Amino acid sequence: MEEYYLHLIETIVILVIHFVLKYLTKKATIKAALKFSKSASRVNIVGKIINLILITTALTLILLIWGVEQSELMLFITSILTVLGIAFFAQWSIISNITATLIIFFNHPAKMGDEIEVFDIDHPVKGTINDIGIFFVTIKNKEGGLITIPSNLFIQKMISKKSTNQKRITD
Repeated sequence: MEEYYLHLIETIVILVIHFVLKYLTKKATIKAALKFSKSASRVNIVGKIINLILITTALTLILLIWGVEQSELMLFITSILTVLGIAFFAQWSIISNITATLIIFFNHPAKMGDEIEVFDIDHPVKGTINDIGIFFVTIKNKEGGLITIPSNLFIQKMISKKSTNQKRITD
């Protein structure tokens, strides 16, 4: 058991660092949202993305601490990414949707609760933004139906914003 004490201490240090970074990034995201008047839902989305990155990094470091060879870990990770890449190749890239969500969070004028019209030749959409997720923007039309638009397509379309009914982050 003594041989594992160092591994246990290193693992605990990684977990403490993970939770400290999670706390600090959450505070920084909220501070940025206050500074730029962004909504609570956008803070949640960015928080989920940052948390995913932090968990992946901590898990990788813990696996390395406990003796998983880097070459085996890289083989596993590249195999998983290759399978995912092939699985999603026919559709829009997942990374582009996540990136588009971050762009929508920080720089897009449309927010949750806004009544919008998306100008698309084939499929025009009118309604209220119901949710901005990591991969999709969900719009509720006047009939009560939910329409999902991939985030990377949402930022490419011309959008007319009619109104703002938005809860903002406050201290």
